[in-house]
Amino acid sequence: MARKKLARFKENESFRHVIEPARDDVVQNLEWRGKWNEFFGNDNPIVLELGCGKGEYTVAMAKNDPDKNFIGVDIKGSRIWYGATEIQENNLKNGAFLRTQIELLEYCFAENEVSEIWITFPDPQIKYKRVKHRLTNPDFLKRYAKILKQDGLMHLKTDSEFLHGYTHGILQALDLPVHRAFHDIDLQIYDKNNILHSVRTHYEGLFREKGKAITYIQFGVHG
Repeated sequence: MARKKLARFKENESFRHVIEPARDDVVQNLEWRGKWNEFFGNDNPIVLELGCGKGEYTVAMAKNDPDKNFIGVDIKGSRIWYGATEIQENNLKNGAFLRTQIELLEYCFAENEVSEIWITFPDPQIKYKRVKHRLTNPDFLKRYAKILKQDGLMHLKTDSEFLHGYTHGILQALDLPVHRAFHDIDLQIYDKNNILHSVRTHYEGLFREKGKAITYIQFGVHG
């Protein structure tokens, strides 16, 4: 297994569409911050998938929407390899991966540089002491607001009713706009071509096998 991981890390290094900066480089001066449209060679909107894992959403969205640029963000290089390989095999010019910590997003993207952010099946961090790690806690929402356009959209898709309810409550408390909220997308969204139905992550498949409902919130981070 260790040998496989090393091989994947090596292959990631060969991909132009995989950016793996050292932490110091991110904090001091990431080359592409404020210049992601130059990276893609167009002026299309930038969309992020945070904690992207194997990058199922990043790849699918890049295939489905050539008029936007998609960047999957995760710290696990061995996971990113799956999506990065698919982008390479399909010669997708509008998909990329950034290996870094989500806490460093504002060092990776400039103000108003991002149009949408997707968070798909994050760890709900149910224990109170781990609230600071929830990707929709107020501190993270402030980070997203620094890089997201004024009318930019946030998307949270999760099997966790706890995280769904927590996020909805935080948004209400901060007086942030909730555009759409569903407790069960299978019962409430009838268009099966909608990306919420048509793309399923590895974890979503596992959750569905257990009979869990899949929830969704679309919201903004600017009051």
